[in-house]
Amino acid sequence: MEDKVVLITGGAGGIGQATAQLFLDNGAKVVLIDINQEALDRAKTSLKADSNKIMTLKANVTDEEDVKNYVRQTVEAFGKIDVFFNNAGINGPFAQIKDLEKEKFEQILSINVTGVFLGLKHVIKQMESQGYGSIINTASNAAYIGSAGMAGYIASKHAVAGITKTAALEAASSGIRVNAVAPAAIDTQMLADIQNNITPGEPETSGEAIKQGIPVGRFGSPNEVAQVVLFLASDNASFVNGSLYNVDGGMQAD
Repeated sequence: MEDKVVLITGGAGGIGQATAQLFLDNGAKVVLIDINQEALDRAKTSLKADSNKIMTLKANVTDEEDVKNYVRQTVEAFGKIDVFFNNAGINGPFAQIKDLEKEKFEQILSINVTGVFLGLKHVIKQMESQGYGSIINTASNAAYIGSAGMAGYIASKHAVAGITKTAALEAASSGIRVNAVAPAAIDTQMLADIQNNITPGEPETSGEAIKQGIPVGRFGSPNEVAQVVLFLASDNASFVNGSLYNVDGGMQAD
C-alpha cells in the first residue's frame, strides 16, 4: 500500500478509523469522509501517522454535489484514488414494519443505499480515467437474513450486496474490482446502539444473547474487518471481484 491513496466514507466511525490506521501503517495516504466534523477532528488526532498523509473532508454521502466534491478534492490533493472503502451507514431505529415511520425507513435507504450508489458512480468515473482501482463496499450479514425490528437496515444491506455485484460486472473491463465486506457483531458504537434498542438500559443482556449466536463466542473487532478490507484492496486479491466476504465469527455458517 506504499503511497496508495485510500478514500474512506464513514471515516470517523469505529470500522472507518481502524481501516484508516491499518492502511496508514502500510504506507498509504488516507482521506476520511464523514458528516460529523468534530468526530473527524477526533479521528485525525487519534490516528498515528504523519499529518501530510491524512486528509479529512466533511460530506453528506446522500448529496451528489458533496460526493463529487470529495472525489475532486481527493484527486486534487493526492492525484488519484487507488482504493475506495464505501463504508458510511446507519442502523436506524428498532421498530417492526407496522410501526416504522416512512421517513425513518427512507433515511436508512438514503444513507446506506443512495450513499453507496453515489460513491460508486463518481469514484468509478475517476478510476476509469486511471485504468485501475479497488472498491470495497460495507454490506453486513444483514445482506443474507431477515431480522425483526430492522426492516430498513436489512433492506439496505440486501441492496448493497446487489449493487456490489452489478458494479463489479460493469467496471471489470476498466481494471476496477468491486467487492464487499459483510461484518456482523463488530464491537462498535453501532452494535452498542443495537443492543440498547433491543434491551433499553440493559445492553449487556442483549449482548450476551447475541454472543450466544456467534460460533466463536465473542464480538469481532473493527481491526478484524479492516484486515479483510486491506486484503481486498491489495494485489493479493487481484482475481477477486464481485464477492461478499463474511466477517462474522461463523454466523453465516451456522
